[in-house]
Amino acid sequence: MTDLNAALVRSWLPERPADGHKGTFGRVLAVAGSVGFTGAPVLAARAATRSGVGLVFLGVPRAVWPVAAVKCDEAMPFPLPEDGEGRLSLEALEPLLARLAGCDAALLGPGLGQSGDLRALVRTLLSRMPCPLVLDADGINALDGHIDVLSDCPAPLVLTPHDGEYRHLMGRWPGEDRVAAAREAAAACRAVVVLKGHRTVIAAPDGRLWRNTTGNHGMAKGGSGDALAGILLALLGQGMEPGRAAAAAVWIHGRAGDRCAGRLGYRGMLPTDLIETLPEVWRDDLNS
Repeated sequence: MTDLNAALVRSWLPERPADGHKGTFGRVLAVAGSVGFTGAPVLAARAATRSGVGLVFLGVPRAVWPVAAVKCDEAMPFPLPEDGEGRLSLEALEPLLARLAGCDAALLGPGLGQSGDLRALVRTLLSRMPCPLVLDADGINALDGHIDVLSDCPAPLVLTPHDGEYRHLMGRWPGEDRVAAAREAAAACRAVVVLKGHRTVIAAPDGRLWRNTTGNHGMAKGGSGDALAGILLALLGQGMEPGRAAAAAVWIHGRAGDRCAGRLGYRGMLPTDLIETLPEVWRDDLNS
């Protein structure tokens, strides 16, 4: 197992040609949010735009769209069919597939909520996904007891469970041996697995393992996971290999959290502060 550090992450980052344009640096789509969970899509989109990707599209339920549209300046929110209770409906499938056709990476899950339609939507999208996918939060919960559907996904996958989502995924809690738990999930799901927590472990299905060395308890607040998902989405959209993208995103996320804690303290720092600190990490820690 490899402990992550700045030099290693720096060595993995893709080059940024001086004559590049927004299309050069990737097009990504985040599918997120529901009534009562309007912050998740915005935080994920903001983190992605702060992480070097060229274009960020944000698909949200129609009822959430006015909120996301007001809060997003750089990302581009658009409304999708909903179920009448502020969650995406199965009718969102075809519009999403049309959008995904032109994207380099996707994120599915933050703040989606849970319903029968959402479970069907997530599982169908998995079977038709044309680009690398980050499956997070309620995207993982939609698989409860059915990780077999992951084998139908034609695209590279990264799963980002915390302990509760791991239980939905694997049918049990990860236990004390988190390295073994992450390795088992990566093999069973045939995907890169980011088992979030203190000293997050990242496992690839080919056996590679990384342990994070950044982060702190001030990050233990709602919205931190959405920020991580957005960073990871951006790195995938810029063409990074999924295992390295996941490991780099975790380190960068934690380093931004450490910088926030040093400036603001543990109690008062927020996920929005972390996202606004990302440029310092890129410039000062990664020379990017």
